[in-house]
Amino acid sequence: MTAPAYGLWILVIVNSAIFILFAFSFFKPQTERDWRSFGAFSAFLVALFTEMYGYPLTIYFLSGWLQSRYPEVDWLTHDAGHILEMLFGSKANPHFGPFHVLSMVFIGGGFWLLAVAWRVLYAAQKTNRLAVSGPYAWIRHPQYVAFILIMFGFLLQWPTILTLLMFPVLVYMYVCLAKREEEAGKDVGGAYTRYAAVTPAFVPRLTQLLAGLRQ
Repeated sequence: MTAPAYGLWILVIVNSAIFILFAFSFFKPQTERDWRSFGAFSAFLVALFTEMYGYPLTIYFLSGWLQSRYPEVDWLTHDAGHILEMLFGSKANPHFGPFHVLSMVFIGGGFWLLAVAWRVLYAAQKTNRLAVSGPYAWIRHPQYVAFILIMFGFLLQWPTILTLLMFPVLVYMYVCLAKREEEAGKDVGGAYTRYAAVTPAFVPRLTQLLAGLRQ
């Protein structure tokens, strides 16, 4: 008897909890803005795992078009949820396909950035200093960038209509939150203003990134 591909709600709960708690252990939200950004990220993960293991809304919604264009694919199997691997005709196990491998790079890199950025920020807060080392030497908002990288990685691995709609909204929200934080955090002495003048907000300069990786 073939195991069901979907309706595995225990896996939805377990996977959502694991990734949310893992992110929480590094991000440690404290302010209202922190909780808002973390809540949006958590909602993205719940929506993702609901379709990955619970109810494949995207597959059902696009089933007519997918079946007519790719009749050789059984779209109700779990592997078919890796839509990009299927659409580009990957013959390998989708878990080892190029999009899945690339997704793991983004997800792993995002969690790494989240962890490293938190350690730098925590150390700076303990001594009442501005966080300007580590990832903060490359970009001003590494934690928000980390969330974006993780979400983008999951989109490569398992794209769904809902998460595709949520992603640009969440990116816009993170940009707005970052701008509000910068306005609220402007200091009288001008240290942050000088830091912001030479450090990009979200996309690092290649020279700064390479210099930081050599250290």
